[in-house]
Order: sequence, then C-alpha cells, then structure tokens
Amino acid sequence: MDSSARETKLTLLYIVIAFAFSVGMRLIWMYHFDGYDAFKWNGQFMINTNDGYYWAEGARDILSGVHQDNDGSPVNSLIASLTAFFASVLPFSFESIIFYMPAFLSSLIVIPIILIAKDLRNLEMGLIAALLASIAWSYYNRTMIGYYDTDMLNIVLPMFLLWSIIWAIDKGKDRYILASAITIVIYSAWYPQSYSLEVAFFGLVLLYTIIFDRKNTYNYKLLALMMIAMINIWASVKIILIIGALVSFRKDDLKKYIPHVLLVSIVAFFITGGFTPIWSMLKGYIFTSTISEQNNGLGLHFYSVIKTVMEAGHIPFETFANRISGHTIIFVLSVIGYLYLAFKHRMMLFALPLVGLGFVALVGGLRFTVYAVPVLAMGVAFLITEISSKSFSSNIKYKYTLMFVLTLAILYPNYKHINGYLVPTVLSKPEVEVLEKLKTDASRDDYAIAWWDYGFPIRYYADVKTIIDGAHHTGDQNFPVSYILTHPPQVSAKMAKLDVFYQEKRLNGEVNGSNIKQMTIDYGYKDTNKFLSALESGDIKLPKKTPGIYFYLPYKMLNIYPTISVFSNMDLMTGAEKRRPFLYTSTNFKEDKYSINLNRGIVLDKQTLTLTLGRDKIQPKRLIKTGYQKNTNGEMEFVKNIQNINPRGQLSIIYMSSYHMFLVVDEDTYNSLYVQLMILENYDKDMYELVASNPYAKVYKLKM
Repeated sequence: MDSSARETKLTLLYIVIAFAFSVGMRLIWMYHFDGYDAFKWNGQFMINTNDGYYWAEGARDILSGVHQDNDGSPVNSLIASLTAFFASVLPFSFESIIFYMPAFLSSLIVIPIILIAKDLRNLEMGLIAALLASIAWSYYNRTMIGYYDTDMLNIVLPMFLLWSIIWAIDKGKDRYILASAITIVIYSAWYPQSYSLEVAFFGLVLLYTIIFDRKNTYNYKLLALMMIAMINIWASVKIILIIGALVSFRKDDLKKYIPHVLLVSIVAFFITGGFTPIWSMLKGYIFTSTISEQNNGLGLHFYSVIKTVMEAGHIPFETFANRISGHTIIFVLSVIGYLYLAFKHRMMLFALPLVGLGFVALVGGLRFTVYAVPVLAMGVAFLITEISSKSFSSNIKYKYTLMFVLTLAILYPNYKHINGYLVPTVLSKPEVEVLEKLKTDASRDDYAIAWWDYGFPIRYYADVKTIIDGAHHTGDQNFPVSYILTHPPQVSAKMAKLDVFYQEKRLNGEVNGSNIKQMTIDYGYKDTNKFLSALESGDIKLPKKTPGIYFYLPYKMLNIYPTISVFSNMDLMTGAEKRRPFLYTSTNFKEDKYSINLNRGIVLDKQTLTLTLGRDKIQPKRLIKTGYQKNTNGEMEFVKNIQNINPRGQLSIIYMSSYHMFLVVDEDTYNSLYVQLMILENYDKDMYELVASNPYAKVYKLKM
C-alpha cells in the first residue's frame, strides 16, 4: 500500500473515531434522564431549546401540507426542509429525529478539522483537535442532544469553508473553489446572519492575494465566486451563476474578465443589501442600550430586550476561557498554540475570522465563544503534537503515550462539564398536557398570550398564533404582553383584546410602527400615558370582534416575572422607569415554633403575624395558603385559604404549599393577571374561563 492510500485510510479512521466520540459524549444526557418520564411526550424525549420548536413547527407543516398565510411557520427554511426530509426517509418518529439530529450533525465538525490537519501533514493534531472541539463547553452546550437549532451546523459550515479555502489556495484546483462557493450558499441559506463571517473570509483571501499573490488569476477567480455566493438572491440562481462562471473561466479567452466579474459581484452584493445583516448584528449585540427609541411620530421609548438576554451580556474572562477550551490554562495554551501554528503554517491565518468572532464574546456576550472553539482546539492540539514529537523524537511509543496523556488532560474538564450539564427540556409533560387541551379548544386562527420564551412551544403543541416569540420580542412588541401579564385582569383583558386586534391589522399591512403607537393614534391621543389611563378607566371602546384569545400561564413563568414587568414598568413618553413591583420568592426557608425565616432578613412571626423586613416590622395585608388535593374523583383540585390581617398593609404573603414556596408581593403584583389567575385562580367567570389546569400550567380563555 502506497503512502497516499495509507494516509487516506488513516484520515477516514480518525474521522470515524472522532465522530463516534462526539456522538457518544452527547448521549450522556440521555443516560442520566432515560427513566425520567416528565421529560418525555408520547414516549419520546422532548427537545431542550425554545427556538427548536420554531423549526419543528416548519418541518411539521411541511410534512402535513397544512400551512396558513401569516402563521409564521418557517416552511421555507433549510433546517425545516432538511428535517422533513429525514422524517420522510428514516424509520424513526418525528420527535426522535429532532431530538437526535443535533448530536449527529454537529459531530460533522470533526471532518473539516481533520481534513485541514491532513493538508498540514499532521493528522494526529487533527484527531486531538476534533476530539476537543466536538465537546468543548460552548460547542457542546449549543449542540447537545435535544438542542435542535441552527447551531448544529453554524460552526460546521464555516469550518468546511475554512477547509475549502485552505485547500483551494494550497492546491490551486477549481473543485475547491466550487466547494468554497457552494458552502457559502448553503451557509447563507442555513443561517442568514452568516454574512459577517463570510465577508471576513472574503476580506482575508483578498488581503492575502494583494500581499502575497496578486498576480495569481486563480485567487481572483476564488474571490469572484465567493462574492457571487454571498449576493442576496435565490440560492438556486447563485448556484447556476457559480457553475456558469466556473465553466466560463476555464476558457482562455474569458479569463481576462475575471476581475470584471469580481467587481460586478461586489456591487451586486451591496445593492442587494448584503451589508445590512452585518450592521444589524453589530447594533444588536455590541452597540446596545437599555432603552430603544422609536422615531414614529410619538417618540416612544421601550426597554431593549437585549439587556435581558443572558447570551448577550458581558462575561468574566474565566467564563470566556472555560467556554472556549474548558479551562483557563487550556485556553492560554490554545492561544499560544494557535499563534505558533499560524507562524509555522501561514494558511491558518485564514482562521482569524472565527477566532476574532469568538473574542467578540468579551463585549458581545457568551454566544460568540463557540466560533473560536475549533480553531483554538487546533492550537492546543498542535502544541501537544509538537511537545510530544520534540520530547521523544526517536521513541514512537513514548511519543504517543505522552500525546495520549496530554489529550486526556485537555478533554477531562470538558467531559466533567458535560457530565454535570443536565439541562431540562423546555417543557415538562404536564405543561404539554395543558397545551394539548388548548389545542382541542382553540382554532388555528386564535391567539395564546404568554411571554416570548413560550411562544414557539405554544405554536408547536397548541397550533395557535402568538403575539411574541423567540423571533418577535423587541421592546415595543413586548410592552403590551408585559402590560397584560402584570396588570389587573379587568385591565389586562382590554389590552389583550386591543393587542390581538392590532396584530391582525399588522398582518394585513394596516399598522405602521408598534401596536401601542397605532392604538394611541387611532383613539385620538398624542400621549400614550393618557391613552393607557383611559384604557384603565374604561373610556376606551374595544373592538367588537377578534379571534379567540387564550392565556398560557406556566408556573415557571414566576421565575421571570420581575423581568417581564420591566418592559411595561416605564413611561413610554420619557423612558423613565416607574416604581418597581415587589416580588420575593423563598423555597429555602426555615421554620420553628415561633417564626418562619424566609432568608435575606425577611422573617414572619407566626404568633403576631408581623413581617420583619430588615429593620422594618410591618403587618401584611393578607396571608394566603394555596395547594392541590385530590377530590372525590381522584383528580387534583386547587384549594386556597385567605386570612385578611391589615387592610392598610402593603404586602401579602402567599404560601404555595404544593411547591414548598413562599411569595411576598406588593399590591401591584398581587393584583396582576399572572398572580390572580395562575397562583390564586381568582377570576371573574363572566370574563375568563379556565380551560385547562394542573400545578404546572393553566390556560384561560377570554370570554369578553
């Protein structure tokens, strides 16, 4: 067997080993929860990312052939189409396919890593890097089993692009140009926000060409086809143009037009709005502010949602390093290794866009760390192979023993993270049961109102419309829903009626700007505060007819209630924050004969019913105990007991016995729709109807 064939077989072997390792590590989550029925629906595990239900809805609708205008289903997305294809040809349930897809597709990252290492004549480096990159913290977190989202290929595709560029520059063959261009087309279709990374790769190739190889026509041909692939037009048209250009450029008399094609494609890129997504990303994740202002005639101010998204917040350096490499020391060695690797192999400078985007995490949030993972994994892997080779250059056995030990050392922190990273599914079985009841009661044209975190799961399981979800949750969109959830049920019902009415008008192109702005103008007000005052006082005439309106109120929403309240707890005309509502929860309380210590200086005297808050002693307005007990039919029934204490009190204490939780809330929070309907089941039966209920979630229908 010649050396080339032997190298090819070894490459394939390493790919198989790394791929199997990556998939196997992702099965650890399933091992921990295999017997946990609460995470399963119809006997299959549910997914553990909210956004996954958006793509699942699209795939479901493709398979069923049922799709309505304005329902928001992503039936034209590549991920939904690919999922539907897998579901139609594989002998597995739809739920199993979306659950396992991330583990298999994300593990493809080992292929370009090992192929790049093959070009650098260091296959061992490729194997070590593939093992580490496939399970590094941030990459694992966003591609673990059940994490059904575009992330499962968002790093795989740029790594294939990096491989094709390196091989194209190094080998000078047209097939690698074609691979680069087609990868960009697929990447753009899979993840439209990929433009910034694609432009960065293009810029580096252009810079390399100008500095090192400006007379090489091949490089300009590569640049021209890369730019054609980035033009914001239909993918099928781009593929035709790419193939046509590549075939034409093979003719000697047409090669002179390559620079012209490059120039035209660059102009077309800008004309078709290619730079717009890049600027939008910069504004959204780097140039952020707490308040977003709309220049819409009223000058309304809304709370910026980016400030409530953990992935977009600033992170400490240790977290940054851990998420990229598993440990700060490994990260430092990875950076040193990458610099050394780039020094030894100039081609690795083409990986700078991935490294640079990963370092944006220091200012733009932890979601960016994942981009640096594979390249820095190659850095530390290169360091390991160099140390091992130089330490035992004449002893193969010791060389590979040291390599094996050092590889285990860098893998262990990441394995430890995986073994402890036991995130739950988005919804539990009882929560889905409630949504299934909603589905039977509502039609596809009806609306379910909940916070945006639950938008996609609601649409998937209940097959109804939502106002806000994981794709529509800007400050102006969140304001009405926040208002609904945090205001008294009588007022919330009016806002819900209006918001749904104006949402329908928006879908018909009749609303310009935010719903709340359009409401204000249509009712003859120039000040939104006065409009809201009129709404609360009953001076607003409501629309006579709207689609059905439901409220999905899960118990878990209690954890984010303070965040929800932020979006409507402000003066829209000035942006000034109003007095924050008070809500304190305690599950780790201590009780003795005389008192209940709720922690943080909050103590309830059981004999005098006096509440100590730091240095203050007050009497609460009321003390409430809620719980669930079995009725005569063996079904769980909600019960509550209310003890009025001080009519002039400002706080109420709620003991949710079934949850082993105390709540201390002010009057605004106590009177909110969420507390009244979800926690207390206290509602006007002429206005609301309880459609479905269990300790985990409740659904109400608006009857007015």
